[in-house]
Amino acid sequence: MNSDKSIRRRGVYLLPNLLTSAAMFAGFYSVIAGINGKFEAAAIAIIVAGFLDGLDGRVARMTNTQSDFGEQYDSLSDLISFGLAPALLAFNWSLSSLGEISTLAGKLGWLAAFLFMACAALRLARFNTQAGIADKRYFQGLASPAAAGTLVFTIWFCVDNGIGGDTVSWLIFFETVVLGLLMFSNVRYYSFKASPGGERVPAVWLLLAVLIIVLLALDPPFIGMLLGYAYVLSGLVITMAGRRSRKHKRHQRIPREAKIDPEIGSSIDAEKAGSEAEHDSGTRN
Repeated sequence: MNSDKSIRRRGVYLLPNLLTSAAMFAGFYSVIAGINGKFEAAAIAIIVAGFLDGLDGRVARMTNTQSDFGEQYDSLSDLISFGLAPALLAFNWSLSSLGEISTLAGKLGWLAAFLFMACAALRLARFNTQAGIADKRYFQGLASPAAAGTLVFTIWFCVDNGIGGDTVSWLIFFETVVLGLLMFSNVRYYSFKASPGGERVPAVWLLLAVLIIVLLALDPPFIGMLLGYAYVLSGLVITMAGRRSRKHKRHQRIPREAKIDPEIGSSIDAEKAGSEAEHDSGTRN
């Protein structure tokens, strides 16, 4: 054997993949808890999975333990924790009650849950194919953890306030469908992964993070639900503002073919004047 040949190392990095496994376990536990009617515990488990999902990527970058295996494993974990688990939670808690209205409504209930999960899978697949070329400051489409968090915070808020899932079944249906479609849309969302100035961010961001933690400690389901809705709406505002800005720039830009060079313009005018003079003289003769 040639000793100069590079030896491919086997194995995976333990710490980031351990965090990913913990996030997947939380998502799986949410499914089991939802089936057993423990809806509040199921919602909290998905939120814990979101925290662990955000932590594993940062740990991998900080310890320089990123790998292709870790990226693919993280995507599979996200599909379970932020695609399958919230879809089943929404169905078990609320959407299944649509079957009591009519057969068609019952089908719409489980189809909405499937749409949410399918859009999460499509969004993750698109994200993986665009890794390395997309703008890190923005997400194309609503991130699956944010979509799942918004949905489960709503469910947690309703459960915490004694609101039955059957009383808000159409509201949950609408929210599930909209959040699912936003995941695979072209709406741009700020990613909080990078800033125009690099890794450093303004000091006021730290104060804002502390305020959010304090508010979440006061009433986690209500504040979490409001933050989720605010983030969902922020993407629509960013996208509309970007389109208006591009449209305004297009109106201000003068097309090249519409520009007239002074020398060419003067020669065209001279030729036009000459032709008119010849025409007049020919008419007189």
